[in-house]
Amino acid sequence: MREDLSIPAAPAVDVDGWVCPMPLRDAPNIVMGHGGGGAMSGELIEHLFLPAFGAAADAGMGDSAVLAIGDTRLAFSTDSFVVKPLVFPGGSIGELAVNGTVNDLAMAGARPLVLSTAFILEEGTALSEIARVAEALGTAASAAGVSLVTGDTKVVDAGHGDGIFVNTAGIGVLADGVDIRPERAVPGDIVIVSGDIGVHGIAVMSCREGLEFGTTVLSDTAPLTGLVSAMLGTGADLHALRDPTRGGVAATLNEIARAAGVGVSLDETALPVPAAVRDACGLLGLDPLYVANEGKLVAFVPAADAEPVLAAMRAHPLGARAAVIGSCVEEHPGMVVARTALGGTRVVDLPAGEQLPRIC
Repeated sequence: MREDLSIPAAPAVDVDGWVCPMPLRDAPNIVMGHGGGGAMSGELIEHLFLPAFGAAADAGMGDSAVLAIGDTRLAFSTDSFVVKPLVFPGGSIGELAVNGTVNDLAMAGARPLVLSTAFILEEGTALSEIARVAEALGTAASAAGVSLVTGDTKVVDAGHGDGIFVNTAGIGVLADGVDIRPERAVPGDIVIVSGDIGVHGIAVMSCREGLEFGTTVLSDTAPLTGLVSAMLGTGADLHALRDPTRGGVAATLNEIARAAGVGVSLDETALPVPAAVRDACGLLGLDPLYVANEGKLVAFVPAADAEPVLAAMRAHPLGARAAVIGSCVEEHPGMVVARTALGGTRVVDLPAGEQLPRIC
């Protein structure tokens, strides 16, 4: 939330350049769905931010950007974290702030090097709570092998924040020959997920509003750099990687399918969904495919490389339950179609917003 400050009138905006009609699903104001990583988020970027940015915008606008600086290729990413509650089973906003940005860099095949940190603190927040988050952030950075090299702190009036918001930006370096991006997915690719899905979203929900599911579900937040390194170590030509955070595996598969112009055929029976997540989703009326993850990745791998990549993933602690969940096909380009346990099919569409808001 913003501070209630009086500011000079902004320059006139040329709304004729915006894409209409109804670019933001009839919402005249921001709603929670615009931050959910689904269709409404995409519309906000495509129809408002990109036209407003004009020539300054790089139309790619992905989770990370690959930049050539002389003979060196760098990956750059930034992310903001507003999760509520600040501490949840298995982690806190501190771990998320590091691992989220580190993983965005890793999904480009980069080795993360440095992070910036910026804190927006609400007046009245206990210093002990801030210290707990800061210590978790520092510990996570050390575990991920990155240095915290610069930062910023702002304080907003009481009632104009939610305790602590954190922004991190990161830079990593890419090895020669690594080219991992959604557009490279092609028919015939095998789709692999690195482990149990839906864990983070249910972990956050379990301590929100006093809900209990009969068992403790811990967030899967973790840095994926080592797992990606193991996958690259096989010599495989990894086509696309993505960590399925907001919007879950469903959003990730749809984004890659649309970026590459391919179809994705998904086998629902192959999805690694732990019993606790399945039960919680059943209780809450959620689909595990749309629930957020913070320590998992989805990989699109050439069929000839799938077996050694899968073996390398399963040999790593963060990929022990890796599974093949589908493949790229020529049919239904830009769409994800799932084969159900009953033998039928269903379209797995891009979510409009987010089933569980404020999960990162």
